[in-house]
Amino acid sequence: MGRTNPTYRDRLASIEREWQSYRRGLRAVDQPRFDRLFEHGRGYAHAASNLNHPTPELPLLVSVLLAHQRRLDEREERLDTLEQRLSDGDALFD
Repeated sequence: MGRTNPTYRDRLASIEREWQSYRRGLRAVDQPRFDRLFEHGRGYAHAASNLNHPTPELPLLVSVLLAHQRRLDEREERLDTLEQRLSDGDALFD
């Protein structure tokens, strides 16, 4: 991959270009959210490149899901900590 075959990053950039008309149709408030989806895809590009999947959209979707799961886990941990502090009678805002 690289010289004759496009890399996953090349394919991801191509997918992002293909979706630009969709992005332009989004409300301005949602355009940065849409951009972050592709940032998640680029964030896991190394793993997706190792997969070398014939349909690059699939590793992109899994990358987005994984990034969202990570954020959800972080929020749950933070919520658990805050709930524990609240039940222990600790001040939440020091």
